[in-house]
Amino acid sequence: MGCSKIFSGLPEITSEIIQYLQNDFSTLHSCILVNRLWCRLAIPLLWEDPFSKNCPKNYYFIDIYLNKLNEDDKIKLNEYGIIFPSSTLFNYPSFIKCLSTRTFSCSISNWIDNARDSKFNKDFKLSKFIFLSLIKIFIKNEANLHTFEISTTLGMIDGDSFKSFLQLILQNPNFIFNIKSLRMNYSNNLLSFQDFHKIFNSQQNLKTIFFDYSSYPLTSLKYSNCSNTLKIIIFHKVYLNNWEVNFNEVFEQLNVLDSIHILYCYPLNSAFIQQIINLTKPFKLKSLFMDEGPVSQIESLELLLQKFGNYLENIGFESSIDHEFKFQLFNLAKIYCNKIKFLEILEFDDQNIYSSFNLMKNIQHNLNYLSINFCQFGCYQLSYDDKLSSIVLQNLGQILPYRLEYLSLALKFNINDLEVFFKNSKNTFIKKLLIRNKMYQESEEILPCIKKYAMKEKRIANLAIESLLYYSNNVRKELFHLKDEVEEFKFYDIQVTSYDNLCIKVHDFINKLYY
Repeated sequence: MGCSKIFSGLPEITSEIIQYLQNDFSTLHSCILVNRLWCRLAIPLLWEDPFSKNCPKNYYFIDIYLNKLNEDDKIKLNEYGIIFPSSTLFNYPSFIKCLSTRTFSCSISNWIDNARDSKFNKDFKLSKFIFLSLIKIFIKNEANLHTFEISTTLGMIDGDSFKSFLQLILQNPNFIFNIKSLRMNYSNNLLSFQDFHKIFNSQQNLKTIFFDYSSYPLTSLKYSNCSNTLKIIIFHKVYLNNWEVNFNEVFEQLNVLDSIHILYCYPLNSAFIQQIINLTKPFKLKSLFMDEGPVSQIESLELLLQKFGNYLENIGFESSIDHEFKFQLFNLAKIYCNKIKFLEILEFDDQNIYSSFNLMKNIQHNLNYLSINFCQFGCYQLSYDDKLSSIVLQNLGQILPYRLEYLSLALKFNINDLEVFFKNSKNTFIKKLLIRNKMYQESEEILPCIKKYAMKEKRIANLAIESLLYYSNNVRKELFHLKDEVEEFKFYDIQVTSYDNLCIKVHDFINKLYY
């Protein structure tokens, strides 16, 4: 209380301090109870990204938003048994800064599924009505988005409603004029090139654009109004063959371009690589995740790494790349890429895994995120699973840095090898540890080993364990669902989380990291 009195006379400092708590929801909720000033500063932060996947029960926000409906619309919803709060303390709809059509529509669906009155469970017309009504409420209450993601609504909103949504935002440009980060997804075929042009050309302060799936008209970048603001371009699973455009002409217009991120785009062939290498506009290639098999010539990729390897911070190799080519990639990365912070290895064999260890040793001082998955969960091959997993656990611990933000291991674990790993990594603190364990009928229970070395020695802060029972059609069992075990870890200040919530999705991670 004494602290709150000191800061009450310094509102600017208080505001700056609370801004640092932006993603710490529990602390922000505590701030609400301190005094009026702290409450007034904390509430907008809690409501700026209400449909975030980090808030699993965020659909409760919808009740409060709907209180802003006009009386006629409220009467319609009363017929479904919806009761509105009598009043609200703040103009909550005005605080929203982040909106994703995917998480937004999911929240609406969850809200309907959890409604008390069964009359409107699974009511598709109601979903569309709520979707458009909330957008109108945000616009009417002068909300101003900073982050906007247009992506699939997973079939929860039909094409006509989605088009009505696009018309609404285009007719009310103040809702989207100040976007800093824009993510566009064509995979649902609901967003036309014309709508894309209109939305993109309305931006004047855009810093990051994320192209998600399919192919995009890069000429939009050439004639955009954000040539002096756009710093980051992210391509995720984009089909590169449809780009009939001169790269130099496009990128030459981007005066402050800082970095490009290529995430599992295809085909990553020599022609595309050569265009990237030939660009005269200076920029950094900071992320390179490869999929869809090898490029046509290893020499092209080596030229790319020669030019940009010193900038690369995030790199990954998908399971569809053949083992021999992956072996060469590990060796090239070791030579040219010494600043890697995020390394993802999906599938390996008993030969190229050793070259990946050499790469890890070379980047040890920078490495902060590591994901290793042997991708053998659908095959019965007990001896080979044992061999691959043993190689990793026997060799990984001693080459880890002193601290890792994130370590994900998807293997077939046994007690002896896991003990070796923990003993060899005794000086490493892991903030987030994820374990996916492929279990046969004869598999050992690894939880006692994890308790002995990771829990009691407090070497981790967050934990997720998922066991896939191969002998039972890959049934998933999670530590998160065992209440007593969760409480035991909590006693040691270790938070047990569901595997899916703790697991990093590369595209979301890169988007958030460079926002």
